[in-house]
Amino acid sequence: MPYIRETILTTADAAGAVHIAPLGIIEDGDGWVVAPFRPSRTLDNLAATGIAVVSYTDDPLVFAGCLTGRREWPLTPVEDCAVPRLEAALAHDVLAVERVTEDATRPRFHCRVAASASHAPFTGLNRARAAVLELAILVSRLTMLPRDKIESEVAYLRIAIDKTGGAAERQAWGWLMERVEAHLAEGD
Repeated sequence: MPYIRETILTTADAAGAVHIAPLGIIEDGDGWVVAPFRPSRTLDNLAATGIAVVSYTDDPLVFAGCLTGRREWPLTPVEDCAVPRLEAALAHDVLAVERVTEDATRPRFHCRVAASASHAPFTGLNRARAAVLELAILVSRLTMLPRDKIESEVAYLRIAIDKTGGAAERQAWGWLMERVEAHLAEGD
């Protein structure tokens, strides 16, 4: 299995309209592969401009927010780049597309790191933040998973929230659980 880093990706269309999305990028030697599903604004923007900015953040609210319709997160310009980064980024990479491997479901944009910068210290790990990230990934796949898998994953992840979650983790969890509960109610 490849190494995948969970990130917040910003892209812009040809007119400069910015799109923010959580996306796992895939390690590819010294570069990264961005593989958005079709259809998506991330895919369209990458195809149009060939540039993405990867923000590395440990803010659980950003991941949860992006998956629950809360995409208005503060951005800040990146030097010599038309695409901004997430203001809450601990660090960022500017990715430049070098080639594309076409696929009907998930084209792969093979990117080199054109620039990098660090902005804030990483202050440590938290199990509740990891649980929020896992639940965010689960929410992005709700229509692909059976009910029992969703329920068992939520039950397991809730342990970390209950034991180690702070206010931000609990708020992010709540946003995501609204989506999970709405999805499960549709099946009833």
